[in-house]
Amino acid sequence: MEKNYLKTKIGIIGGGQLGQMMLLEAKKLGFYVTVLDPSEDCPAHSLCDEHIVAAFDDREAFKLLADKSDVITYEFEHIDAKALEKLEEEGYKVYPTAKSLEIIQDKYTQKYIMQKEDISVPDFMKIDKMKDMEEAGEKYGYPYMLKARTGGYDGKGNAVVHSKEDIDDAWMQLGGGSIGLMAEKMIDFKMETSILACRSLNGDVVTYPVGDNEHIDSILHKTLVPAHIPVKATLKAMDFARKIMEIFDGIGMFCIEMFVTKDDDILINEVAPRPHNSGHYTIEGCITSQFENHIRAVTGLPLGNTRLIRPTVMVNILGEEGHSGPAVVKGLYETMKLKGACVHIYGKAESKPKRKMGHITVTADTLSEAEHIADRAYKFLKVTSEEV
Repeated sequence: MEKNYLKTKIGIIGGGQLGQMMLLEAKKLGFYVTVLDPSEDCPAHSLCDEHIVAAFDDREAFKLLADKSDVITYEFEHIDAKALEKLEEEGYKVYPTAKSLEIIQDKYTQKYIMQKEDISVPDFMKIDKMKDMEEAGEKYGYPYMLKARTGGYDGKGNAVVHSKEDIDDAWMQLGGGSIGLMAEKMIDFKMETSILACRSLNGDVVTYPVGDNEHIDSILHKTLVPAHIPVKATLKAMDFARKIMEIFDGIGMFCIEMFVTKDDDILINEVAPRPHNSGHYTIEGCITSQFENHIRAVTGLPLGNTRLIRPTVMVNILGEEGHSGPAVVKGLYETMKLKGACVHIYGKAESKPKRKMGHITVTADTLSEAEHIADRAYKFLKVTSEEV
């Protein structure tokens, strides 16, 4: 007898913009969705069927979500993997699995496993004490990167060690020994790229076109697709992505962030077990978006076509500097007059400096045309807290 997918109930941990965009695709397919998020007015609130208002470390709330769901997924990785593991032991389905989440949460363990499986990564070492930082300087030279092994994002949890004299400050900046640390050799890269991969319950894997990522203050500013990298590097990136999905037994969307070196080699930077900011371009740019394929994967449906329809550029819209308070969107009319520009406003009630408030996607016949329109749109569209 054919499975009635309409009876499948999905639980999503996190109701931010990624959860919101997962939800939009889930509702297109008629799924019943419950969201767990501590914010009563989170972006996903107005779309979900039920909203459990609870903290992300509330294990009783996790159990309640599980009881209301046939499958649980999540929009970010900084959650209690042990709590998810306990749910799995009790027979609940969690994708990506708690095991893959727990490994990936620790950047040192993540890289160690990839290195063992012949995936190219920057040179790295564990930092247990301040003296280890001197050893890292001797091994990698200065500057090198000091990273928190867990919890970092958008540049948070990182410190550049410029010289031996910086060691004390960097050590204290990242907790003074209170959290696990690692050091990485600084890479003189040509560009930062990412590739999205999705793996289904039956082991099928699809990959998306490689994106060229531009960052400002360690926060993604712009993604351009297709990336300007040689075919050989593209093929290696796609091969690594498929291997990584197998290594971590990934189910659903994963994002693999990479460096392209000066000699066009690929080094894997980090892996995120979820849809990713750099994959927002897929909503308008690809036949099947990263969010639709994530929902397809975790519910057992076949994966969709990931082909790029046209060259695409995505630009993040962050809260304006110096403005905190009720969000006000400016320049929407002018932005939407631009040919090919699609605006996504996440519906966050409060704007804060550098908070992700929305994004713009532009598709065009050429990448240069799409980038030109995206840059114009970015000048128009602002999210502040000022009165209109």
